[in-house]
Amino acid sequence: MNVIIIEDEKPAARLLQRKLQKIGVEAGTMLHSVEEAIEWFSNNAHPELIFLDIQLSDGLSFEIFEVVQIDSAIIFTTAYDEYALRAFKLNSIDYLLKPIDEDDLEIAINKYREHRPQPQNLSLDFEQIKRMLVNPIEKSYKKRFTIKMGQRLKVVNVDDAECFFSENKGTYIHTTENRDYLLECTLEQLESELDPAKFYRVSRKYVVSIDAIKDIVVYTNSRLKVILLTYNEDEVIVSRERVSDFRQWLGS
Repeated sequence: MNVIIIEDEKPAARLLQRKLQKIGVEAGTMLHSVEEAIEWFSNNAHPELIFLDIQLSDGLSFEIFEVVQIDSAIIFTTAYDEYALRAFKLNSIDYLLKPIDEDDLEIAINKYREHRPQPQNLSLDFEQIKRMLVNPIEKSYKKRFTIKMGQRLKVVNVDDAECFFSENKGTYIHTTENRDYLLECTLEQLESELDPAKFYRVSRKYVVSIDAIKDIVVYTNSRLKVILLTYNEDEVIVSRERVSDFRQWLGS
C-alpha cells in the first residue's frame, strides 16, 4: 500500500508513522506544508491513501486540491471536535481525531482495505468544508479538576499542576503546593484533555508541565531526566523512544 502523511507538526507525523508501522503499513513520505505538498504531488505518482491534517503551517490543506488534481483516498487526522466533522462523515471520508488512538487507526486502515473506494467516489465539497473551517472553534482543554476528599470537594486548577502520574492503578495530580490528589481518570484520558503545548507525556507513568520543569539532565541509555519544581517522590525519566519528540516539544 502506497501511503503518505501530510502533517505540519513533525513529531506528530513521526508518531503516526510509527503507529502505522505497528500495523504493517509503511508511510515513507511525510509532507509538512501546503507548498511542499503541491510540489510533491506535481512531480510524483499519487499514493493510494493520504493521512491529511487540516491546518498546516502555511494554510488549510484544502488549498492543495485547488492547485493539483488528486484522486487518492483520504483519511483526515485532525484536532477538530466530532461535531465539526459531521461533514466528512456525510462524504464517506474517514477521519481520526487527535491524539490518534491505535485501535481507531487500525479500524480506519481495515475499512480502507475492505472497501478501497474508487477515485470517482471521493469527491468532496472542499469549498463548503473550507468555509466551515476558516474560523474554527478553538479546541477547549481541561481547565480544572474537582476532587472528592471525604465529604468535601476541592477544585484544582490545571495551571497548578506540575505533573500527572500513575501509581498502584491510580492516576494522581501533583501540584505546585507539593500535594498529590487522586483523579478519577487514566493518563490516556488526560492526554486528550490537556493542552499539548503545555503538557507532554514523557513516559508511560508521567505527564509533565513545561512550566514546572526546573532542569533536564542526561540520563543513562540515551534518556533524559526531568527535574520538577517540587516533585521528588521518584525520578521522572523521558523514555528513550520519546526523547526526540520531547526535544521538539520543548522547542516548539
